[in-house]
Amino acid sequence: MTADPRLAKLSLNQRTTERWSVREAVDGCVRAGIPAIGLWREPVAEIGVPAAAKLVADAGLRVSSLCRGGFLTAADDAGRAEALADNRRAIDEAAGLGTDCLVLVVGGLPPGSRDLPGARRRVADALAELAPYAGERGVRLALEPLHPMYCVDRAVLSTLGQALDLAEAFPVAQVGVVVDAFHVWWDPDVWRQIARAGARIASFQVCDFLTPLPADVLLGRGMMGDGHIDFPPLRRAVEAAGYTGDTEVEIFNAEVWATDPDRVLATMVARYVELVLAD
Repeated sequence: MTADPRLAKLSLNQRTTERWSVREAVDGCVRAGIPAIGLWREPVAEIGVPAAAKLVADAGLRVSSLCRGGFLTAADDAGRAEALADNRRAIDEAAGLGTDCLVLVVGGLPPGSRDLPGARRRVADALAELAPYAGERGVRLALEPLHPMYCVDRAVLSTLGQALDLAEAFPVAQVGVVVDAFHVWWDPDVWRQIARAGARIASFQVCDFLTPLPADVLLGRGMMGDGHIDFPPLRRAVEAAGYTGDTEVEIFNAEVWATDPDRVLATMVARYVELVLAD
């Protein structure tokens, strides 16, 4: 791997190269000189945690995060029990992969429900059960607030402030937050909340916010420079708050997924240097 010091904190979130297996993504990172990878549970499950961990270690990479746990808002006892069990499995997987960061997308409203405060309370209740389990295994639960357009179906946490309100009830080693540029760039309070987050920042993710949004708004994440986000101020803010970890590039985009993944990584590296590291 070419050791370009500018890439020392760059990580490929595996979903950016959606059609690559764990092995293919690891090999792609090596070719592109990217030293870290954020893994997803589904492709890891195809080969098993020990095999995935070995692939990463043998390549000289590190695992920046595991995506994802969460979906903690079920209103029925059976749904809550299954969510807790699945999140304990996710915590064990993160520990087995050697990452201390398990990203949580907390879940939206249960079908037919309009009780947003109730859904948020259930997230807090679930964290109270999961946080000690995670801490005992050296894993931190990283709450990811999502843009408000995902509140109904994906995340009842829409701002960094809301995520911190929940996280601060637990030790910093057990529960942190994700600062994802796509989800927080619009928030006029984000600068104060990043400073407030401090040591609770467990992950920093970047991609661009595209308009017009596609019909499936989940796929509205673009390569840096193709949308509207000014990345250096966000990077400087998380660094000023004390974050020293990796910057993951996480893109959900049909056109990016259809492009040759090696070309995607080459563009990603160039845009990261040009647009994220810029002063």
